[in-house]
Amino acid sequence: MLDLKYISLIVSAALAEDIGAGDISAGLVPSASTSDATITLNEDAIICGQAFVDSVFSTLDAAIQLEWQVAEGESVPAGAVVCKLQGPTRQLLSGERTALNFLQTLSGTATTTHHLVEKIKHTRCKLADTRKTIPGLRIAQKYAVTVGGGTNHRMGLFDAYLLKENHIIACGSIAKAVSVARHQHPKKFLEVEVENLDELQQALDTDVSRIMLDNFTLADIKKAMKIPHPQTAIEVSGIDVADLVKIAELGVDYISLGLLTKDVKAIDFSLRFF
Repeated sequence: MLDLKYISLIVSAALAEDIGAGDISAGLVPSASTSDATITLNEDAIICGQAFVDSVFSTLDAAIQLEWQVAEGESVPAGAVVCKLQGPTRQLLSGERTALNFLQTLSGTATTTHHLVEKIKHTRCKLADTRKTIPGLRIAQKYAVTVGGGTNHRMGLFDAYLLKENHIIACGSIAKAVSVARHQHPKKFLEVEVENLDELQQALDTDVSRIMLDNFTLADIKKAMKIPHPQTAIEVSGIDVADLVKIAELGVDYISLGLLTKDVKAIDFSLRFF
């Protein structure tokens, strides 16, 4: 999923905003100085973002050597040394914060996703992300969701339809919106968001791939799942995460959660010289 050109592009942008015209603090160190360092994990986590860390340091100086002690996607306990580094001191100092920013953010998304996926692994339900991502980091964050065991919803507005309330209002009805979508891009994945049981039935009467039950109560989700829908997958969104297991156990196909990428709790890492 991750393209090396994409990684290089966003890493270069991140370094540019941090270093700007030059790292004046790193300039205190003699240019010929070299150092050894480690990255330590300070809380239990799923490790994600190694390629971004690699890119940060290789962009700054190809002489920097990294030796990862854990695998991407591995569940690692607090206190573990996850990476050893060696190379020019100035460049290690300049890359420290940017590298850790990528690692803490993506590991945070992967860890949260993994924790929630584990809660519903006894059901058929898949946990999906949304477009509620940090601007510029969508591909990276959606990658982190998959590392944590989740699944990706559409990447953006270009690769699949999700007809929401404003699309439906603007077009006149669910049936009209679906009809136009199928005419314009007949092969695109097509999902319709509904807000009540009446709209659910309207959507089921059309040619859609999936229906999203948005902000339904638990009672209405139960009613919705009793309506025959043999060819149509059912997704639920806008839920209280406390109800995650209950909803998954009703037999829904997907639960989408914006919090996987929107409410990111960064994982605590530290990089120290020795």
